[in-house]
Amino acid sequence: MTAAKRNVYLKTIPLTAAVAKTQAALDRNLLLRSEVVPTHESAGRVLSEAVFAEYSSPTFHSAAMDGIAVTAKETFSAREGAPLRLTKGISYVPVNTGNPLPEGRDAVIMIENVIAVDDDTVEIETPAFPWQHVRRIGEDIVATELLFPQNQQISPYDIGALLSAGIWEVRVWEKVRICIIPTGDEVLDFEKRPEPKPGQVIESNSQVLSAMARNLDCIVDRIPPVPDVPELLEKAVAAKLYEPYHLVIICAGSSAGSKDFTRATIEKLGKVVVHGVAAMPGKPSLLGVCNDKLVAGAPGYPVSAVVCFEELLTPLISWISRKPVPARPIVDAELTRKMPSKLGVEEFLRLSIGKVGDKYVATPLARGAGCITTMSRAQGVGRIPAQSEGIDQNSIVRTELLVEEKRLDEVLVTIGSHDNTLDILSDELMGLDTPMRLASSHVGSMGGILAIKNGSCHMAGAHLFDPETNDYNFPFIEKYLPDTEVTLVNLAIRHQGFIVPKGNPQHIQSIEDLANGAIRFLNRQRGAGTRILFDYHLKKADISPASVTGYDKEEFTHMAVAVNVLTGAADTGLGIYAAAKALDLAFVPLARERYDLIIPTAYMKTPQVKAVLALLQSPTFKARIEALGGYETSLTGTIMEPGIGLGE
Repeated sequence: MTAAKRNVYLKTIPLTAAVAKTQAALDRNLLLRSEVVPTHESAGRVLSEAVFAEYSSPTFHSAAMDGIAVTAKETFSAREGAPLRLTKGISYVPVNTGNPLPEGRDAVIMIENVIAVDDDTVEIETPAFPWQHVRRIGEDIVATELLFPQNQQISPYDIGALLSAGIWEVRVWEKVRICIIPTGDEVLDFEKRPEPKPGQVIESNSQVLSAMARNLDCIVDRIPPVPDVPELLEKAVAAKLYEPYHLVIICAGSSAGSKDFTRATIEKLGKVVVHGVAAMPGKPSLLGVCNDKLVAGAPGYPVSAVVCFEELLTPLISWISRKPVPARPIVDAELTRKMPSKLGVEEFLRLSIGKVGDKYVATPLARGAGCITTMSRAQGVGRIPAQSEGIDQNSIVRTELLVEEKRLDEVLVTIGSHDNTLDILSDELMGLDTPMRLASSHVGSMGGILAIKNGSCHMAGAHLFDPETNDYNFPFIEKYLPDTEVTLVNLAIRHQGFIVPKGNPQHIQSIEDLANGAIRFLNRQRGAGTRILFDYHLKKADISPASVTGYDKEEFTHMAVAVNVLTGAADTGLGIYAAAKALDLAFVPLARERYDLIIPTAYMKTPQVKAVLALLQSPTFKARIEALGGYETSLTGTIMEPGIGLGE
């Protein structure tokens, strides 16, 4: 077999143009057939032909109220103060709601307006008019009239109308049937519950796309992963094209790598319509037509695959099935930090959103196309237009919500330093009778203080040590938040130190061991309290940052530092003991420090913050913190004042 060549993208086109071009290449009347289903099972389906009523509804004149049935013209003499007396069986007949109107009667008088004289005699003081309180034949539905036109989606209420009109079955469009084919030598079948080795990944994209497709009421099948062998992929796709599927999705293999065979496969079996869209993530998305069926190549990175499905396949599936494209609620949210972008490409931002004060704030999550957790943590999606070079901090972003808007009132927006105790806090908040969702963004202690200043969060986590005062956080608040009234509440005292591999093979004992440049160090981002702590100890030991190998390499969380040490990407990094313990790594202590929650005093009585304050007093919560290792809870829940330090 000759060496594989790299794909070359066609010129990328806008998403809407890609959808329109694919629609033009498909014959949906040939692709999707109709079928007959029982009416009572048809909710959500789309009619493939008009439906006309077989029966009228109601099929007889009926009483619309409990009371007496009368002949209207015989009651015209009734007046207030001069009641008209009626005799049962002669001038009136008792009726209940829904009873057929007795022969010769054309009106019903409500029982509340009838005065009983004896068992057979009543009086009325108000005359009835013809057809008063009567449901007439065909009042709702008239036999032979159009009940619903073709391509109407059947609602639960429509089922009642159909059955009332004598329609026992309806002809509807088939459900869209999809087959998903994962590909890749490095991809492991999740159904076998594998343990991935270096260079291997557990296949999950097929299940994300399957769940999304089922939300569109599609029928979805998936086959085990196909290796990166062109002949095997072609055989797998060809087989599915002759089975009753309307769409085949090939997961991965649509990019420009030498092992990406999706384009070549589609070209052999049909034609490529679109390869490359002006979107990020999602650029490598591929659309084609084979055997009159839609074939798609979804990128391998999870977020790219989701964008491909949401922006290309969802509108195409909706068009094929004659359903409206699902619409998400939209809000305007203030962006918490600047987001540059590339001209000519529409970029999708996953956003953590909450309501702070009287505005929605949106914090961008990681942009990596492979960061699947950003989809789990996001409450919304924003777009940077293709003609824009980015969005400035504090700008308003039109945001499509991934949750109901009222759920945003239950979000506790936390921006600042990362700490593992926030995971416990998040879990405890969701266990409350009224669950609260913690939306945290890890931008460092200084980033949290600036977010408080900009009114972008309910609280910020910080552990900033000031050597001049030997105190935490207050000196920085005085400097950067002079006009903002805040309350500091301690979350925990934690132990910081060097995270090292098990057995400490480099024999790291102190910060002085980093001075000769032989140790590969992994730093935290600028503005992080851990970075400030490290710089303080470097200065104290008279070590130049330039002499520390890896000083300019940054990560944003303690767990990210720990996993880099675990995998050998770094020899050490400064972090909390809990992160080392979580990954069974060794730890060389450097300092104890205080981690506080900075809360604008104006938010102290909001439901979200009150829930946090209550949890901080809980013995169960404190026990969970201490179980992480490297934490002390002697000050947990205490409102801090300048000079308390570590409380000793």
